[in-house]
Amino acid sequence: MTTPHPDQEKPPGVTGVILVGGKSRRMGRDKAFLEVEGQTLVEITLAALRQCLPTIILVGDRPERFAGLGLPVYPDIYPGSALGGLYTGLVQAESSHIFVSSCDLPYPSAPLIRYLAELATGNDVVVVQGESGYEPLFALYSQGCLEPIRRRILAEKYCVYDFYPQVTTRIVTLAEIAALGDPRHFFLNLNTPEEYRRII
Repeated sequence: MTTPHPDQEKPPGVTGVILVGGKSRRMGRDKAFLEVEGQTLVEITLAALRQCLPTIILVGDRPERFAGLGLPVYPDIYPGSALGGLYTGLVQAESSHIFVSSCDLPYPSAPLIRYLAELATGNDVVVVQGESGYEPLFALYSQGCLEPIRRRILAEKYCVYDFYPQVTTRIVTLAEIAALGDPRHFFLNLNTPEEYRRII
C-alpha cells in the first residue's frame, strides 16, 4: 500500500479533527449521535472546535452518516484504531498542526482547546496528563508525528501515546489548566449505556 505523505511543509495553523470511526460496541449504538441537552455529541464537539479553529474535518468511515454536518469526511488510511485516525487527520489537514478530538465527549472545553493550540509553536504534541494518564484524544499534534505514528501502525502497536518520546512533547498538568474549569468534565467520555444515563 502506498502511504500518502505531505509533499512540502504545510503552512502554520491548526485544523480541528473529529474522530468518528469508532464502532461503539460497548454503547450498542453510534456514540456520535447520542443527545445531551438537545444536541448530538458530534455537534457538541463541533461547536467547541468552531469557537477556536477555522477549519474542521472528520475522520472515519460512513461519510453518509455525517453528511448533514457539511464537513469533509476522510476514511482511515489505516483502519481500525484511533492511532490510524490520528494519522489520517494529519495527512489530510492543510496545516502544520491538528487538534484531535474523539466524538464522544459531552463537555469539550473551547477554552482548553484554545490554550493547547496556543502552545503549538515548537511542539509536536501538546497533551494534558490527567489523574489516570495522558488524554491523547483531546490534544494537539504536528506533522512531525506522521512518520513515528506510521512506524507504530506498521508494527501493529496502536497505543496512541507510545510515540511521544520520539517527538517534542509538551505535557500540560492539571494544575496548569485549573483556572479553565473541572478537568473531570473536560475529558469525560461516554462508552456504555450506564455512563450515558448518568448524565442525561
